[in-house]
Order: sequence, then C-alpha cells, then structure tokens
Amino acid sequence: MRDSTGDVLRNVCVIGGSRYFGKRLILRLRDEGVDVTVINRGSSPAPPGVTHIVADRDDEAALEAALGDRRFDVVIDQICYTPRQAAIAKRVFRDRTERYVMTSTMEVYDPATFDGVPPAHHAHRPVGEGAVDPGTWPVGLELPWGEESFRQQLGDARHYAEGKRQAEAVFSQDPAFAFASVRSAHVLGGGAEEFTGRLDHYVDRVRTGRPVVVHPTEHPSTFIHDREITEFLFWAAGADFTGPVNANSHGELTATELSELVAAQLGAERPTFTHADKRDDVSPFSFDRYYAMDNARATALGFTFSTTTEWLPGAIAETGIQE
Repeated sequence: MRDSTGDVLRNVCVIGGSRYFGKRLILRLRDEGVDVTVINRGSSPAPPGVTHIVADRDDEAALEAALGDRRFDVVIDQICYTPRQAAIAKRVFRDRTERYVMTSTMEVYDPATFDGVPPAHHAHRPVGEGAVDPGTWPVGLELPWGEESFRQQLGDARHYAEGKRQAEAVFSQDPAFAFASVRSAHVLGGGAEEFTGRLDHYVDRVRTGRPVVVHPTEHPSTFIHDREITEFLFWAAGADFTGPVNANSHGELTATELSELVAAQLGAERPTFTHADKRDDVSPFSFDRYYAMDNARATALGFTFSTTTEWLPGAIAETGIQE
C-alpha cells in the first residue's frame, strides 16, 4: 500500500475496529501487506497476522506503556467519541505518527443536536464540511463526558454528535500531526455483521405486513455501503488531505423510499405507513429535519462513490446473513 507521494505505508495502527466495517478495514489493510496493530480493551481478539495491543484508551499512562516505542505511518481511530479521548490520543500519538484519521459521523450536522439553528445550515441543500468547522469549534474538556448523568442530561443523540464535533476540534486546533476526519453517512450492508438492526427493521416490517412508522413530513438522508466506507477509510489512510471530509454514496432516500425498495427486492406487497407525532416512535432513518451530506470534496480529492440504489438490493438480500 502506498501513500499519495508513492511511499509505501508499512505500519498502520487501528484503534477499535473489533466489529463491522472496522473489522473489514483491518483485514483490507492486512491483505494489502500492511503491518497492522490493533488497540482495544481485549473485548475481541485481533485477526490472524495482526498485532494486538490490549489497552484502555481512556487510561493515558497505560496506553503509553502498552505502546512503548512503537511508531506508525498512520493511525485510524474508529472509536473516538469525546474531546477527552481525543486529547489523550493527541498527546500519546504526537511523536508516534505523522497522520491521524478519525472516523466521525454525519450526526455532527444534525440540527436537533444544536442549540438554535446550526451554523451554515440550509433546509434543503446537502450539507458541506464547512457547516461545522472543527478549527473553530468550542471545546469543553472540563465537562464530565464519561459520566452517565451527563449523557442523560444531554440525551444520547446530542452527547454523541457534540462529542464527535468536539473530538474533531481537539485534533484540529493546534494539531500534533496531519489530521483528517471522515464524516460517514449511515452505513448499511454486511448481513449479520450490521449490528444496529436498522435495515433489518424495514425487512421485518415489510415481510410481515406491519406498517412502517414515519414522520408526517419526511426528509431524505444519505447512506454508504459497509464495503464502500471500508474502501474510503483505506483510501484516506494513504491520502494527504487534512480536515473533515464527507463520505456518502450518491443519492438520497426517505424512509418511505427505502421501504418501497425493500419491498421490491423481497417481492413483497407495497408497504403501508403510519405517522407518529413523537420523534422517538418512528422507524430509523425517518427524519423530520434535513441534513443529507454533500460529497463534492471527497469526489474532487479523487474518490469515486457508487450510487445508493446500486448496492442497496444486495444489502437487503444479505440482511441477517452471517458472512
């Protein structure tokens, strides 16, 4: 595997990556001949041919000790959720790598997770990276990010989105290395590896004839296949761009459109729908606000995306199937 300058990438560290597309990424790097080191808390073993370091990323001293004098061409961080975790990683890897790629999320754009109207937000225009600038985003390292009471105070969605926004900001402000954040769309595909069960929800509803619960007024969202986000992260590791980049397949879908595509793939009756007044009662991917992503930056940088409707039938067909 070579980076953007043609140099061979020999050593890549992946933090997390014990399931779903993180596991697929580790295998992709390994099979390309890269020496891969995986860091996790021992929750799952590393694949054959991969170095495994057991350490808690939240324990700075333990992480330093476990790493010893190791250095890496690139670090890919799959599980950075708070600015405190980012601050620890920034200190620990400052002299251990020259490039750091963090897997982030499209939820950083979710209007429901901001106080007031999000910056640079347009109701019906795909959101570009500039809508949330990690270079200027405020950081609250003093907040009790690891406490359950704080999560409950913010709510899960806001804790997740704001944690990711601030984690990106920690890495971006006074950077210790070249830093890129990959803001992934909703990931689908992978059969039983897809642990969230969100696509299974639609397959089950359509197969059984139960109504799909959606908002009275729906807004579309953006998606990416698990193999495509794997390839995107693999590509990002060897690239030289910095800053945030959106990663999503071309094309938007509402929950209604997704349901109809599921029915077509299954050869089932057209799905029925019902409306819910409360946001928490609706099916996954039904949104009452718009924050679909614009992938123009990644495309200009050289990544070629597929179209969602190209891979969705296969993702539906493998639902519940263990690879």
